[in-house]
Amino acid sequence: MLVLALPAVAHDFGARLGQIADLGSVLALGAVGAVPAAWAADRLGRRRVVPLAVACFSLADLGSGLAPSLAILSAFRVLAVASETVALAVATAVVVEEFRSERRGAALAATAVSSGLGFGLATLAYPALAPDWRLLFLVGGLGLPLALVILLGLPESAAWADAPAIKSPVGRLVRPPWRSRLIIVAGVAILSAALYRPATLLVALHGSRDLNLSPTWISAVIVISGIVTAPAYLAGGAISDRWGRRTPAVALGIASALFTALTFGAGIAGYWAGSVGWSLWSSAQTPVIGAWFGELFPTRARATAETAASVAGALGGVAGLQLLARLETKLSLGGAVAALAILAVGGSALLLVLPDTAGEPLPP
Repeated sequence: MLVLALPAVAHDFGARLGQIADLGSVLALGAVGAVPAAWAADRLGRRRVVPLAVACFSLADLGSGLAPSLAILSAFRVLAVASETVALAVATAVVVEEFRSERRGAALAATAVSSGLGFGLATLAYPALAPDWRLLFLVGGLGLPLALVILLGLPESAAWADAPAIKSPVGRLVRPPWRSRLIIVAGVAILSAALYRPATLLVALHGSRDLNLSPTWISAVIVISGIVTAPAYLAGGAISDRWGRRTPAVALGIASALFTALTFGAGIAGYWAGSVGWSLWSSAQTPVIGAWFGELFPTRARATAETAASVAGALGGVAGLQLLARLETKLSLGGAVAALAILAVGGSALLLVLPDTAGEPLPP
């Protein structure tokens, strides 16, 4: 929602590009707040953490809609980022644990489709509300009653219940072979987020400020890009379940980075083509990465590992935002994003170091 509303938010609060970059940096660091909750999910179970996280980011949406300043809006969005991060990490762990290897990619693709539907609803609604961005956030409060439904209906992960208890998820992850895997995953997350955090945050602002597109046209680009996500998620899941995790993840990651650079560097035509291609390839990669990273780590430390990767991505996003703010004055926004795309391509290549886990049993 913040991506869609960013031009109006920047206008209402008189924010410059440097302030927007700082906002994105602060928000990215909100992922650090998810670590204790993820640790609790590994120690105490999954079913209580997910609804609590949903309730927290719903409350953060309500507060965002009432925020009187950019600083207070930032504080509520930090809470939202922390709770969204842990909700995604634990939900991914549940799906990885509850489905067999040959159906795991498809199951994660289905959850990604449902996520895309939520984003699609916001995208379709915003042109009718623009520039009144506050209403868009207030609607997010509808997650509060849904949190209760999740609490009452979500069973505990059977794999988590069957796995032997450990003293510390972090202590398990710092031992071989999990330590080297975590370092590589964190490196991939840092390099990828250095491109995608700034690009995602600024894509609507670029269309509005640099290309003079109206909110309706920007939403149209996002809607069309969103239409390709559902088949892309499903195709990525099917490819991953049939041909493994590593090769599809690398190829799709490189394609996604190149199309992201195109979005910011080739005028209106590039904005359209790049946005659709970026959405297509990154969506196809999502279930592949979700299944692969979940399979790389032991069950009683899986949510902590997923969240650690998110924190690494947050740090990479901060670095990317700050680097982009400095490169933009010398290279233009398109040139700065192209430079960051080189880092994301390097992150995709780094995936080649990890073992392909398709078809293997989950580590206990």
